[in-house]
Parts: sequence; C-alpha cells; structure tokens
Amino acid sequence: MKKILKSIGLLLVGVLIIMQFIRFDKNESGYESVAFFEKDTQPSNKIKTILKNNCYDCHSNQTTYPWYAEIAPISYWLADHVEEGKEHFNVSAWESYSIKKRDHKLDELIEEVEEGEMPLDSYTWLHGNLNEEDKELLIEWTKSLRAKYAAEL
Repeated sequence: MKKILKSIGLLLVGVLIIMQFIRFDKNESGYESVAFFEKDTQPSNKIKTILKNNCYDCHSNQTTYPWYAEIAPISYWLADHVEEGKEHFNVSAWESYSIKKRDHKLDELIEEVEEGEMPLDSYTWLHGNLNEEDKELLIEWTKSLRAKYAAEL
C-alpha cells in the first residue's frame, strides 16, 4: 500500500513539475485596448479607477497578473477565469458591439454589481472589494450610459 501511495505521490509531483512548463498566452495587450470604451463611455477619473481596479483584469485585453499567476495549476485557473470573463463582457471589444448589445452588457453589469456577483469573491480575496460608495457610483454611471444608448436605439 505504501509503495502505491509513494508511486502516486511521485506521479503527482512529476505532473506538477511538467505543468510549470506548459504556459498560456498572457492577456497583456496594454490599456490602449480600452481606449475606445473609455472614449465612448467617458467615465470620470473615479469611475476609471474603479474599472481599472475591479473590472479590467478579467473584462479587457489587459490583465495585471499577480506573482502567483506564474505557478501552475493556479495559472491555468486564472487563464480560464479571464477567458470566461471576456466572453461575458469585454470592454476591449466595445467597438464591435452594436448599440443594443452595449446596452444589454451595461444592464448585465448593473445586475451583477447590485447582486454582489461582481467582482467575484475569488478576485476580491486578494484584490479588495468594491465599497458601497463605489458600487453606487458605478451603477449610477452605468444607468446614465444606458439612458444615452436608449436614446440612440
């Protein structure tokens, strides 16, 4: 029995070592990838800070990776997390969204923030969370954008 457990342990260590050499492309296109979004939505400096600190890492083509992102399997989990976040809402793709889709994405943003679903708990454990004032500012700003897009529809 000890021999089997030792073999399994060695196999797991070997797999973990091999995993360290299998890397994913990082999501680091630079903050210029959010330029159209910010030009179109015209966030205040406070809103820009909120977006940069709480949203852009998973919802744009620019992620600031923490040190532990270099360690597999955490790196795999983070890569999947960012990919999924961008599937749902990607400010770097804002220019390609129709007005109707932009409005819909903003509606989802409001819903996720109001329900406390965003930012995710797994993100806030190490990066901090939105305080109530920042949530209210973000929601108010988003609602005003929706009104702008509704007038264009």
